[in-house]
Amino acid sequence: MLKFDIEKREGLARVGVIHTPHGDIKTPAFVGASTRATVKALTFEQMRALGSQAVLANTYHLFLKPGSKLIREGGGLADFIAWHGPTFTDSGGFQIFSLPDVKLSEEGATFKSHIDGQKFLMTPELSMETQWEIGADIHMAFDQLAKSDSRSDMEQAMLRTHRWLTRCIDEHDRLEEEYLAKGLPEQYLFGVVQGGTFLDLRKESAEFEAALPVDGYGIGGVFTADGMDEMLKTVCSILPKDRPRHLLGMGQEPRDLFIGAEFGCDTFDCVGPTRMARNGSLYTLDGRINIKNAKFEHDFTPIVEGCDCECCKNHTRAYLHHLFKVDEITGKVLASIHNERFVVHTVDKIRDSLLDGSFQQYKKEFLERYYAR
Repeated sequence: MLKFDIEKREGLARVGVIHTPHGDIKTPAFVGASTRATVKALTFEQMRALGSQAVLANTYHLFLKPGSKLIREGGGLADFIAWHGPTFTDSGGFQIFSLPDVKLSEEGATFKSHIDGQKFLMTPELSMETQWEIGADIHMAFDQLAKSDSRSDMEQAMLRTHRWLTRCIDEHDRLEEEYLAKGLPEQYLFGVVQGGTFLDLRKESAEFEAALPVDGYGIGGVFTADGMDEMLKTVCSILPKDRPRHLLGMGQEPRDLFIGAEFGCDTFDCVGPTRMARNGSLYTLDGRINIKNAKFEHDFTPIVEGCDCECCKNHTRAYLHHLFKVDEITGKVLASIHNERFVVHTVDKIRDSLLDGSFQQYKKEFLERYYAR
């Protein structure tokens, strides 16, 4: 069982440490989204420098290229990418079910590669095999994304996710015995709670998964920002208090980080911060700005005064504006450094505020200023 030490609780929120074979994660923590075994526009040395504790890769993309066997040959994900810190993989289910013409059956999902059109059948067992070969410390069980946001589709996807989870557990246990016998590091399995926007389905999913022998939980699927607090309160009140919870794909909006931490989530991942950065959208304490706007042409202040990232310590808004206007890749790199650091630092401060009892004050001051416009 994955070791998770909880240092302090405040309601459903908690501060803790997840212990993995590749190092510890002090929680709450924002996990860098390294979808294809890279965080777009950034090196892993830069990720370390900006304070990232862990990264998450995508099973669907790595299954296609370069293939999980090659990553295993390279020593597993951490060695292959030279990260040497804690790693996660999601199951790739979201990406697979987002593809056109996916054929779904109880066995699994048949899909065509977006690269060359080759057809594959992804099953719970193959997802586990692929993730063990990739070698991340923490895996997500293979889950089904609902076809629509209707209650019927949400319920069917949730129930199939539950049935697939039992198969994931069986295959995970089989592979664990095989890998540990070879002297390879232990790897851990998270179930994925589904149910969409329907609180009774979320409750049913959390109760089902809480009774199973998994190491932690991903909270995924479709939900609205407005209803996130009630959904998380429902789910995290049910899930075991001694196991970590990961909020899948959330973190583009700072409010999501505060809500997630307040209602019991320990880790978060999202491609949003670097994706927005590459388009010139940058975080400031007063909300996001579009650095391409003409008003920044003569602005010789940093993106955020006092920010300790490489971009803010050395460069001005005017310089970033210039780089984006002439389409220089350096602009995307510096913007990505800033956005990723901003989010990592925000979650680190959430952790500090939970420890010293100032969380509600920090949340109020941050969100009122950030969303004032």
